[in-house]
Amino acid sequence: MTVTVRAPARLHFGFIDLTGSLGRIFGSIGVAIDEPRIILEAKPANHVSVSGDESGRAEALTRRFLRYHNLREGVHISIKEVIPVHVGLGSGTQLALSVAAALARIFSIKAGVRELAAVMGRGGRSGIGVGAFERGGFIMDAGRRTRATDSASGPDLIPPTIVRHPFPEEWTFVVVIPHVGRGLSGKAEDRAFRRIAACPAGGASRLSRIVLTQMLPALIERDPIIFGRSLTSVQRIVGNWFRPVQGGTFATPQGAAVARMMARAGALGIGQSSWGPAVYGLVADQVQAEAIKHRLRETVLGKIEASIFLASACNHGGEIGLEGTRNFGFPD
Repeated sequence: MTVTVRAPARLHFGFIDLTGSLGRIFGSIGVAIDEPRIILEAKPANHVSVSGDESGRAEALTRRFLRYHNLREGVHISIKEVIPVHVGLGSGTQLALSVAAALARIFSIKAGVRELAAVMGRGGRSGIGVGAFERGGFIMDAGRRTRATDSASGPDLIPPTIVRHPFPEEWTFVVVIPHVGRGLSGKAEDRAFRRIAACPAGGASRLSRIVLTQMLPALIERDPIIFGRSLTSVQRIVGNWFRPVQGGTFATPQGAAVARMMARAGALGIGQSSWGPAVYGLVADQVQAEAIKHRLRETVLGKIEASIFLASACNHGGEIGLEGTRNFGFPD
């Protein structure tokens, strides 16, 4: 039996509230995208082994899952495609959930996506990666409770999704990843959040108003101009919150230069995904996206080493199925 799992990357548009003064902290906004993605295959074996890119991380995740469920059986995982690591596209959560989903299917363990996330230690701060694997599309989560009740544990500690809506697939993101190192993660990310002073309540209030009166209505009404404008506004607020750590609105000067060029070229909205260095521009269709991509190659990318690609929304979550079948998708 061979199990195949496919999982989308995600763009993280930003947090809603870093103060937690109303009982919940963070809250996130983002969207699942169709490129890049995780594809892996798993099958029973005599011992644990992993092949392909990120095999070390995947093996550690495999052993974590087996240890949690007291399983002594072996498994072989073959990683076919990966999401670039620590560039702002959610590689860690998608790899962890892909491994867990494959193992749950192989060993007949019934668990939802949030249960798998809790086992694998994902979704503690932002729920966008979990939501992307769960259902895809545009996602907003409520943040985590600042004071969890004694009965709260596991899946209950993962920020709940409060908005999930299909994202227009004709809207296209031009994504650029400057080759300037990796974004923050793990303990470095924890230290960075401790360094950031509590954001002014006025900023969180303004951001929330933009999301509720511009971003969400524009998404429902399929208005890319207003959506892009609101996205840029949200990114400016969040970028200013993270300025003490990043040194600016963007994590790198290269990313800031690319973002300015995309804005001049006609991108409707620009931003940095998570800690970057990935930056993106939103346009109404692929034709305009190709034009901006071409202009970037002629100007900025001649001076900056970077990867560039186009991505559309992925309006479904992770897919899982047995070799030779079409029964992809997760049960409710």
